[in-house]
Amino acid sequence: MAKQKTSGKVLNFIAWFTGIVVSLVVGNGMIQGSLSLPSWLGGLTDAGMLVSVIIGWIVILTTLVGVVLAILKR
Repeated sequence: MAKQKTSGKVLNFIAWFTGIVVSLVVGNGMIQGSLSLPSWLGGLTDAGMLVSVIIGWIVILTTLVGVVLAILKR
């Protein structure tokens, strides 16, 4: 029974950590310009690129806040 609890905690941590890494990569990609809005949403315009950068920063900041809150909760 103890092994199942431990392996469940390890898998939960791996899933949590993977989510953090993916969120930071996506946010960074939006800031750097390698990920952007589709052209039909205005992603090729200057305003669309600005929106992509802003969304990228929002993703990074909310991910970091979530990490800090999760660590403080434990």
